Amino acid sequence: MPLIIICGTPVSGKSTRAYELKEFFEKKHGKSVEIVSESDAISKLGYEKNSTYLDSQKEKRVRGYLKSEVIRLVGKDNVVILDGSNYIKGFRYELYCASKASKSTQCTVYTLRNHQEAWEANKLRLRDKDGDTHNHNPDGDGNIHDSRLDSESYTEEVFDALTKLRFEEPNSNNRWDSPLFTVQPQSSLDLDAVYQVLFEKKAPPPNMSTQNPPLTSTNFVYELDKVTQSVSKQILDAKQLNLDEVKFPDYPGCVLEVGFMQTVNPQKLLRLRRQFMTYAKMNHSNEDANRIGRYFVQYLNKTLID
Repeated sequence: MPLIIICGTPVSGKSTRAYELKEFFEKKHGKSVEIVSESDAISKLGYEKNSTYLDSQKEKRVRGYLKSEVIRLVGKDNVVILDGSNYIKGFRYELYCASKASKSTQCTVYTLRNHQEAWEANKLRLRDKDGDTHNHNPDGDGNIHDSRLDSESYTEEVFDALTKLRFEEPNSNNRWDSPLFTVQPQSSLDLDAVYQVLFEKKAPPPNMSTQNPPLTSTNFVYELDKVTQSVSKQILDAKQLNLDEVKFPDYPGCVLEVGFMQTVNPQKLLRLRRQFMTYAKMNHSNEDANRIGRYFVQYLNKTLID
């Protein structure tokens, strides 16, 4: 259920923290943990890391793959860790909406590292001709990590772009970045605090923007289309007769208010009808079907005056 988004610049310890969190949740709390890795996604799509970050279309496909994997896994009873740079705040917001829609808790772990230290550590990453990675000191802090955590080094162009130019730093004031845990290579991540925010606090309730639209009965859609077309026809007929207001015999007391007829034209009315139908299909209940006409006229009175 919970989602942990790892966010950081190159060679700042993102994968190290991902495996640290995985081990903590599995061994101490007996949780099932899934790591969705940006590096793995790049490989699965047949790309090379540096060329991917220099090609906006490849990057977009990678982000799409990561998002689909997170959505596929986040609703289950496990912990999902998204291990990647996740440097675009809009992408982090999309993930926040996805976890909120599934009623899951979420937090962000921001791995922070000095630019020069990270660059020196990046230069230590070597690959031999067989593709084996040799990292005698990948973090530059005296720690030797599992080779699974490392990949080929970044070119200077890509490294500087991801560090200085593109990276949109997470902010705890943004609801999609909060709760935010910032950690440097030499410091300890408060694992117990991460557990508490994910498992001891309630998930934010889903809102209209993050919920799937309700299923709509065929009969309701038919009635909605039929009634709104009828109301629209009466309005356009009145417009041709140069009437200042429209009364609707099927809905006693329901009037399109005086003066609004001057602003009405077929194109505008069609657009407003479509907007109303979209709203009604997402929010209707069956008992509202016989009041569609009144609601539509009320909607027009409101929108035509704005």
